[in-house]
Amino acid sequence: MASLSFFNFLILFLSAIAVSDAGSVGINYGRVADNLPPPDKVVQLLKSQGVAKVKIFDSDSAVLTALANSGISVVVCLPNQQLASAANDQSFSDGWVQANIAKYYPATKIEAIAIGNEVIAENITDTTKFVVPAMKTIQASLVKLKLDSNIKVSSPVAISCLGNSYPASAGSFKTNQVQSTIIPMLDFLRETGSYLMVNVYPFFAYKDNSKTISLDYSLFKDNPGVVDSGNGLRYKSLFEAQVDAVYAAMSALTYDDLKLVVTETGWPSAGDAAEVGASQDNAAAYNGNLVRRVLTGNGTPLRPNDPLNVYIFALFNENQKPGPTSERNYGLFYPNEQRVYNIPLSQKGLNGNQSPPASNVNQTAPVNNWGGVSKATSGQTWCMASPNAEAEELQEGLDYACGEGGADCGPIQPNGACYNPNSLVAHASYAYNSYYQKKARVSGSCFFSGTAYVSTQPPSFGNCQFPTGY
Repeated sequence: MASLSFFNFLILFLSAIAVSDAGSVGINYGRVADNLPPPDKVVQLLKSQGVAKVKIFDSDSAVLTALANSGISVVVCLPNQQLASAANDQSFSDGWVQANIAKYYPATKIEAIAIGNEVIAENITDTTKFVVPAMKTIQASLVKLKLDSNIKVSSPVAISCLGNSYPASAGSFKTNQVQSTIIPMLDFLRETGSYLMVNVYPFFAYKDNSKTISLDYSLFKDNPGVVDSGNGLRYKSLFEAQVDAVYAAMSALTYDDLKLVVTETGWPSAGDAAEVGASQDNAAAYNGNLVRRVLTGNGTPLRPNDPLNVYIFALFNENQKPGPTSERNYGLFYPNEQRVYNIPLSQKGLNGNQSPPASNVNQTAPVNNWGGVSKATSGQTWCMASPNAEAEELQEGLDYACGEGGADCGPIQPNGACYNPNSLVAHASYAYNSYYQKKARVSGSCFFSGTAYVSTQPPSFGNCQFPTGY
């Protein structure tokens, strides 16, 4: 019995190690919109999805108050426009930390402060010189309040601050920023036990180079990979290659000991005509496969023992963001809390236990809400009917799909291979998906008056096989 107990203990211990090696997935909660739910509702939404980490772009009082005692940790931000004040005036930083950090901590689990956002990027600006001095004064303020051991200070850099990123092993920072900004920042991170924050968007690289970069490689789909000519490592995703280019750039300056966190990454579900690759299917594939990669894999090829920690951009579609159409379509959710597409956002979601948002009637269904799901197929998507939709609306959608829509509804007729389970949701799902696949999964073909959602999880029940193309 003693040996059995030791064996069980050993299994639990090894399992704990395996879990600790997994990465984490958080979400950027941007609010450049005039139609978003109040922060307390947002916290409920995050908790229903198993999301335990968020990042915001300011230190909004209502948001930090709503996050109190929620168990959700948060990265707050000192906005770009306040960097000069923080850099030049220690008393300003003392007051800012007192009013925006100490006032809410520890009830609100503030884990880091981002000093600006993408101030360190492709070009040097008038604000660049304030980044590191502002980091130092904010750190000094945390030290005074004895908060420095629990709250880290860093600054999200754009990957465009690299002078070279291909192959990944040759990654290097832009030479005109190394001495003035990069090395002082990395020295600060090392001295304070912090980490580099970096924003990584394979979408931009693919959009600008779609003739030479494989879409499958960009979306974590099955592909032969790309072998790095410098070190022989094989990369199966553009994301990992970009992350390792940043690691290589730090290593080239002898900062091999520093860690990094991807503070922004994502893929838009819609875009302008010139924004190649912006679509709902591609967004679902990228973000869904990213979550699986982070939560079930190890680190990158260059840093296999360092967990991948990422924050997806963004929680909501934000209707007031300037720029091209894609800027307003990075959200995982619409402002009414419906999912733009259905993907897991946590380990709970990967296990099929992710809850649907609770505030709407016609919103996205949870995976495994009927009939179960089988193992996800990388990159493929299906159109499913929401079990929360009104029966009358589902019937209208089913009638349209099987009639004017031209869906193949033979298998859901009596004695058909997919007649069972004989439920409206099951039959509507089959019809919706048939229509969706016949339309080549184009954006907007899985809507049906809000009673449908796109899923990256293949349905599986009985002998029924949902089509994946025609």
